[in-house]
Amino acid sequence: MLRIENLSKTYGNGVHALKDVSLEIPRGMFGLLGPNGAGKSTLMRTIATLQGVDAGSLSFGELDVLKQKHEVRKILGYLPQEMGIYPGITAESLLDHFAVLKGLHSASERRDVVDSLLRMTNLHDVRGRKLGSFSGGMRRRFGIAQALLGDPELIIVDEPTAGLDPEERLRFQDLLAEIGEAAVVILSTHIVEDVRELCSRMAILSQGRVLLHGEPSVLIARLEGKVWRKLVGRSDVARYKESMAVLSTRLVAGRTAVHVLGDAPPGDGFAPVEPDLEDVYFAALHGG
Repeated sequence: MLRIENLSKTYGNGVHALKDVSLEIPRGMFGLLGPNGAGKSTLMRTIATLQGVDAGSLSFGELDVLKQKHEVRKILGYLPQEMGIYPGITAESLLDHFAVLKGLHSASERRDVVDSLLRMTNLHDVRGRKLGSFSGGMRRRFGIAQALLGDPELIIVDEPTAGLDPEERLRFQDLLAEIGEAAVVILSTHIVEDVRELCSRMAILSQGRVLLHGEPSVLIARLEGKVWRKLVGRSDVARYKESMAVLSTRLVAGRTAVHVLGDAPPGDGFAPVEPDLEDVYFAALHGG
């Protein structure tokens, strides 16, 4: 269990990145949703022992993450949003180098571990290719391979599917789901669909604060009977935003589907619709 209690962080430029953040994160996939600038990356870097905070506590089991950074790093796997690579080195060679840094000093043990991780991430057939020739999806899979070195108990992945094509995204989701069976895995993202498909628990973060947390299915159920939908012309959207609590707008077959939050039918042709996690997300951001 990862316990986050009353974490606060203000940068030197006055930005309040975290404001009294408290969460309990059990084993499995945990989704951390929020818009850009919500504080997700600051929280991830703090958990990954890469920066400190101004106040609060952070523990993983018996470890104090803020004070026992060296011990935490032994059981930590981290895939940052932007991972630097050496483009002229092969995937196999660089992963072997990372394994040495992780403390795997036996050459035969490293060979077995590297081979296993390359197979798990579907990179074994291209293990001799230089990383500079890899696609974005292949680089992300290499990133998760290095994050899994040493069988970590706590794994952090920051925006893992951003920029991936649909096929790579599905492949990466399958890989994360498999990993999440044996460790605490924190998935930080602004892509609602990733959380819906992968995570048994989640939290929504905005402007450094936790707005909502719990099981996605429970959070969705709270909006039953409160979400209404209508297909409208693009020119009508502004009018509805002025008079109703519009959650979201999305294009459907050339028209705009407007989702509205309300305890009672808003009239004007709106019909009830089953809520989804995107409705939960926008309701939280809009204060619903």
